[in-house]
Amino acid sequence: MLNLKKNPVMVAKVCLLIAVGALAFSFVNVALAPRVRAQQPASSRDNLPSIYNLDGILPGSENLPRVSIGSFLKNIADTTGISAFINDNMEKETTVIDNATGKNQTITVFGWMEFLMVAVGFLIIYLGVAKNFEPLLLIPIGFGTVFVNVPFAGMGATEIVQRVVENGVVVESIIQHQGFLDIIYKSGVGNEFFPLIIFMGIGAMTDFGPLIANPKTALLGAAAQFGVFATLFFVSVANFLPEVAFNIKEACAVAIIGGADGPTTIYIAAKLAPHLLATVAVAAYSYMALVPMIQPPIMKLLTTKEERRIKMKQLRPVSKVEKILFPLVVFVLSIFLLPSAAALIGSLMFGNFIRECGVVERLSNTLQNELINIVSIFLSLGVGSQMTPEKFLNPSSLIIVVMGLIAFAIATASGVLVAKFMNLFLKEKINPLIGSAGVSAVPMAARVSNKVGLEDDPGNFLLMHAMGPNVSGVIGTAIAAGVMIAVYGG
Repeated sequence: MLNLKKNPVMVAKVCLLIAVGALAFSFVNVALAPRVRAQQPASSRDNLPSIYNLDGILPGSENLPRVSIGSFLKNIADTTGISAFINDNMEKETTVIDNATGKNQTITVFGWMEFLMVAVGFLIIYLGVAKNFEPLLLIPIGFGTVFVNVPFAGMGATEIVQRVVENGVVVESIIQHQGFLDIIYKSGVGNEFFPLIIFMGIGAMTDFGPLIANPKTALLGAAAQFGVFATLFFVSVANFLPEVAFNIKEACAVAIIGGADGPTTIYIAAKLAPHLLATVAVAAYSYMALVPMIQPPIMKLLTTKEERRIKMKQLRPVSKVEKILFPLVVFVLSIFLLPSAAALIGSLMFGNFIRECGVVERLSNTLQNELINIVSIFLSLGVGSQMTPEKFLNPSSLIIVVMGLIAFAIATASGVLVAKFMNLFLKEKINPLIGSAGVSAVPMAARVSNKVGLEDDPGNFLLMHAMGPNVSGVIGTAIAAGVMIAVYGG
């Protein structure tokens, strides 16, 4: 007996010899089978059991094409990613941006387009890992982008054309294939499921104390919504460009990007413009990740050094009763005044109430950790799965990305300018830098406000003050989404 531990080389040689012998025997069998069959009488050949297949064909495979070694190697070469990126092209149907017509157009996707999207996916991963831009979001989005654009992998939604010859006529049938990314997308991204769970987790992780202690900062969160509604006008103007046609529902889905709130963007796009969900979601999450790059130049441009050095008084302590009542009061107000936003605001306040009430700590910990982490992975993979060439490599998608940037810039500028305007009437001045935190990117925007303030005065800590407009921006964006759904959702 051979001992694997004592004689590994000998064992490998024996296994290799057996494999070579089996391969040689199979080729000899295939080569001699026709000659053996020819030597058999016709009657005996026809009456042989199926196990005596002298042609070398496995039972049940008689109708399959014969594959030679050359054709086998060619098929392997044709199904490599290199070959697909160079030679592959296919026709895919996608809905045109003009939702009023409801027409479909056929777009040819070439292999180099898929390769480009794979490169974009790795770029997103790089930004998340090397630059630390929202890695919890960008890394899964990047991998989802790479996964869905891998040729022949079938990880997204694909259509397989099956051709069958019936009575001399070739009949084509299309088989819908759902990859695991498509299942994720349809299960939670393309509807309200994942966004609302994310909002519960955000509520459980959010301390509304700074907002309760300084309620006037809620105006800064509201001011940031100017970016959302101003972009509606710019999207309408974009209709004058050739090959571009946005209706009002699509304009709402694009404008909400200015709130820098990914779950809200997905929520409103799923309700008003589902075919734009992928583009607007990726744009929203990208700008959330790029807050440290986009906001500081705008903040410095609109403020003076003296304004950036304004120090604010320490916030008053907030009682436990106030923190418990706050989510209930906000939720009740949303029910009576704007029920179309009650799902978003209610989920947010539900998570916050669980955090503050203090009697369900296990549920609070689950929302803050395991649940939001799991759903974030699925949500990000689902968003990345929509980054396919036919959806992104077109003029309308480029306009959406540009308009989203404009919306985000206006939202940032509006918060800063409104803070400066408030200072004209306030005895206790507000540092205008915290106005930029009115966007919903929690807590990244608040951290950026604090960072820019520390650059001019190392002893000026603005983080807790900036959290007031930051958390109010989350509520403000949800309200803006509710208004759009209430007005245009019918």
